[in-house]
Amino acid sequence: MATFKLLLATLLISVPFLFSSVANGYSTKEIKSWCSQTPFPQPCEYYLSNHAFNKPIKNKSDFLKVSLQVALDRAQSGHEHTITLGPKCRNSHEKAAWDDCVKLYQYTINKLNKTMDPKSKCSQVDAQTWLSTALTNLETCKLGFYDLGVQDYLLPLLSNYNVSCLISNTLSLNKVAFQPPSYKDGFPSWVKPGDRKLLQSSTAASKANVVVAKDGSGKYTTVSAAVNAAPSGSSRYVIYVKAGVYNEQVQIKGSNIMLVGDGIGKTVITGSKSVGGGSTTFNSATVAVTGDGFIAQDITFRNTAGAANHQAVALRSGSDLSVFYRCGFEGFQDTLYVYSDRQFYRECDIYGTVDFIFGNAATVLQNCNIYARNAPQNTVTVTAQGRTDPNQNTGIIIHNSKIVAASGLSSSVKSYLGRPWKQYSRTVVMKTYLDSLINPAGWLPWSGNFALNTLYYAEYANTGPGSSTSNRVTWKGYHVLTSASQATPFTVGNFIAGNSWLPSTGVPFTSGL
Repeated sequence: MATFKLLLATLLISVPFLFSSVANGYSTKEIKSWCSQTPFPQPCEYYLSNHAFNKPIKNKSDFLKVSLQVALDRAQSGHEHTITLGPKCRNSHEKAAWDDCVKLYQYTINKLNKTMDPKSKCSQVDAQTWLSTALTNLETCKLGFYDLGVQDYLLPLLSNYNVSCLISNTLSLNKVAFQPPSYKDGFPSWVKPGDRKLLQSSTAASKANVVVAKDGSGKYTTVSAAVNAAPSGSSRYVIYVKAGVYNEQVQIKGSNIMLVGDGIGKTVITGSKSVGGGSTTFNSATVAVTGDGFIAQDITFRNTAGAANHQAVALRSGSDLSVFYRCGFEGFQDTLYVYSDRQFYRECDIYGTVDFIFGNAATVLQNCNIYARNAPQNTVTVTAQGRTDPNQNTGIIIHNSKIVAASGLSSSVKSYLGRPWKQYSRTVVMKTYLDSLINPAGWLPWSGNFALNTLYYAEYANTGPGSSTSNRVTWKGYHVLTSASQATPFTVGNFIAGNSWLPSTGVPFTSGL
């Protein structure tokens, strides 16, 4: 974090913030006045002074549109520059981190375009979600170099073009309180009301578009082959994966895909990529989902790299409005990467050791079983939430679940609810059973006093021998919520606007507390 801030400061100082008295019809005073409303006024002033305006800025809405366009322009320049650095990679580790960055810049461009596209008819909440993801992508680009210990050479050449600052400005301008978006007919256009029957019916497999089976009894023998052949569109495409262990790395890019298995532990997709094995955390995922509207049911996602190989992701979801129902997630460090956008987990089993539920999505885990495994240094941290900007509408919410010991957990292992991976880390645990494995302090620092004043950690109405808050940490950012009104913003209905989209998916959910 300190290195990034230093790099950012260097970039800002190096930009010649010199203005003429009039820029594109706007005086320096007018530009300064608008940009003073943002957390990063200097890059705002510089790039607005050099931007060709299609129409005058009359209000905050106009200013937001111009700011989005400037951020998009800078992101495109950053992407082009990143591509040119490929030949400078000195080894496979630098190549792996650089390759992630090329993709992540493109993902950021896609999110900015989607936010600006009038056809998307996005609400303010949608826009805040997608802008939050755009910023997360840029942070992840940088982290890959640190994962693999190669931040010294190529990373300083990866000029951010002030894109992160400019996106932070748009997040600030678009900032909204907790409020659900309004969708026509009560559900998003990408999902059909008939999807409810798929999850509620015991014959979901019989309604599948294609079948995957290791024994050859289906159309495909691998999950990847079925996913890669799936059409992407507004209609739900259901892939039934018969019982078996599928050893493969799967990337799901299409929208509205649904994977249905034969149950937790019966249908298993497994892999073993890890940071210890030379992969970035981002690219270590056994299954990675980027297509929106994804649903998984009755499947286990597994990473077998082991604790000694450090970060090793079983599933990474960057799918907006995605659902995981009766699924298993098995790994050690960094098992479940709730990467970005809005996600809902219901009746899932999650196993891990260090930071094993982590990322920067707006995520609610409801009626789930969370199992702590033996950790290499006898310290378990359940969550590591990654909010880097106070205006990102992201966080990890654990509701009506259980946090307990996995079979064989040593009594010497100290377990904590989470630690602050990023400056504005936000995690709320409510109405959840906490077994005796939870240390009385409840939460663990990341490094010294980092983020202890700016994080938001909260507990509400938890039960069990580990739920007492009498000896919890005394950080400024830690809160014991004592009323339903304080906890209500973190419910499914409010935090991920679940009433707007979950009913049509058919997954059971509790909207409120």
